[in-house]
Amino acid sequence: MQLQNRVAAITGGSAGIGRAIAEAYLAEGARVAIMARNAGKAQRALDEINAADRLIFVQGDATDQRDVEAFIDQTLAHFGSVDILVNNAGGAGGDLQPLMDLSDEEFDYTVKVNLYNTFWATRRALKSMTQKQWGRVINISSVEGKHGKPVLSPYTAAKHAINGLTKSVAREVGDLGVTVNSICPGLVITDEVRESGPKTAEAMGITYEDLIQLYTAESATKRPVELHEVASLAVLLASEAGASITGAQISIDGGTAQF
Repeated sequence: MQLQNRVAAITGGSAGIGRAIAEAYLAEGARVAIMARNAGKAQRALDEINAADRLIFVQGDATDQRDVEAFIDQTLAHFGSVDILVNNAGGAGGDLQPLMDLSDEEFDYTVKVNLYNTFWATRRALKSMTQKQWGRVINISSVEGKHGKPVLSPYTAAKHAINGLTKSVAREVGDLGVTVNSICPGLVITDEVRESGPKTAEAMGITYEDLIQLYTAESATKRPVELHEVASLAVLLASEAGASITGAQISIDGGTAQF
């Protein structure tokens, strides 16, 4: 029970990596609040996880500053603190295309849903964490935050920026008992990947199967990353065992970022 009596707030927590982290934190004794845009999907997650009053859902849009800040405020009001913040909400946006074909609106959306919500939530949560002199901020970045691929320029730019934000904020609050790290997963087969993967593949001129093979072929392990592997790393960073890990961009990508 490494997280007994801790409170975690997780954006994008109803599915994929966010849900896996929520379940892992609950198993370690934490109380958890998740924010998601899709109320139906979130309610299904609450019903399936069945953690009683240790898990709550707040509906919100990660591109809306008011929703993101209200999520932190409602978590504080319900549980009394926010000890751990996982900025998981994000994504590559809609139709992927070369930079020369991108509109301002398409670029802006992808930056908002990845970078801006991380900024808004972190700024709000740090006030509580620094007052208590204890806190963990965990930003879900990507292997694309360390290199890049065609037709992913807004996503790649946003994830690089999240890694930069992580390093800077870690230096600001390290002596106040707060650690700030980013996790950089490689390919994780989530529902979102299954839904958006075919569009990404089409934009790159390949099939979905070829896309999965391309991403895994770039790694040393030659396989996708498992959800539970990302969640286990998030537990470590949130626990007392992670107290001296801060300002790090930790790859969990089967070695992809080495190549």
